[in-house]
Amino acid sequence: MKAILKNGTALVAATLMTGPALAADMLTEIGPGEGQVNIVAWPGYIERGETDKAFDWVTGFEEATGCKVNVKTANTSDEMVALMNEGGFDLVTASGDASLRMVAGKRVQPINIDLIPSWATLDERLKNAPWHTVDGVHYGTPYMWGPNILMFNTETFPETPQSWNVVFEEMTLPDGKTNAGRVQAYDGPIHIADAAMFLMFHKPELGIVSPYELNQEQYDAALELLRAQRKLVARYWHDAFIQIDDFKNEGMVASGSWPFQVNLLQADGAPVASTIPQEGATGWADTTMMHVDAANPNCSYLWMEHSLASNLQSDLSVWFGANPSVPAACTDGRGMQTAEGCTANGMDDFERIKFWQTPVSACESQGECVPYYRWVSDYIGVIGGR
Repeated sequence: MKAILKNGTALVAATLMTGPALAADMLTEIGPGEGQVNIVAWPGYIERGETDKAFDWVTGFEEATGCKVNVKTANTSDEMVALMNEGGFDLVTASGDASLRMVAGKRVQPINIDLIPSWATLDERLKNAPWHTVDGVHYGTPYMWGPNILMFNTETFPETPQSWNVVFEEMTLPDGKTNAGRVQAYDGPIHIADAAMFLMFHKPELGIVSPYELNQEQYDAALELLRAQRKLVARYWHDAFIQIDDFKNEGMVASGSWPFQVNLLQADGAPVASTIPQEGATGWADTTMMHVDAANPNCSYLWMEHSLASNLQSDLSVWFGANPSVPAACTDGRGMQTAEGCTANGMDDFERIKFWQTPVSACESQGECVPYYRWVSDYIGVIGGR
């Protein structure tokens, strides 16, 4: 795996004309807090009780440390990379399709895990995960992980859909109406991997081993499937709250989504549920990473330690409907989550999920794969009807 990372990192690094930060650049001790920490985060990841008073893991941190938490919400990995390239932020909750790009581009710095006492409590499956560990150096602290689920309207689907075909292929749904104009797809190039997952199951003759490692023939098949999907899609979503509104008010009945939207819709009484269909699912394992030029490194380290507290991880797991990076969050009773809740969120499905990663040309499964910059330009073309 290390060789794969080195190849992928080298490829991205060559594109950006720079290289990863050195382990020698790590902070060696934590000093007084600077008074604030600026974080780029996924929606719903950093709550201070404004959406729901029961979910607040910011106020106590600010009172204890004197570090005011400022949050900039980003809706896609590409947006996160762009914001970190611009600078002005200390931390980012990066998914695997962004993290190595930022390592290679020297946008994030190595993390001194000796300064994070709660590192020892992390899930062993995440401690050395390839999306934040390069040549044995850690570039962040794991935060949360989960699947990209199929969200569906339970009035339209009295029985749980068994396949992703309800969003990929034109058909008559159980309510007697077509799915055309009633489904959505994710507004990000990484959605090509969802199409590849579908093809892995239904067209094994293509020989796809990983949805992120596609040769030209496999890639062309995924694009063909996505162009057919384009005729069905009412909206390509990237804003979680707009998708929530679409399912409540615009007649949407099925889409790839995150547990976060499902939880909020169900709490509002909407007739929605979710599933991981027979083909499996892509997913995300997010890492809190620190900008190489972070203006507030002491508050950043204090936040990373705070983020691994089992009560925070427990409440975040309930709020987002995902899985904590600290297993004790499921069982120690310090937060809202329970062992049964973690099982329901997929804590035992780690091996079933194909976690987001950045596609590179020097791939493991075959001689040469289509790199991410092609995914970006071609997916724009798909959305535009080309």
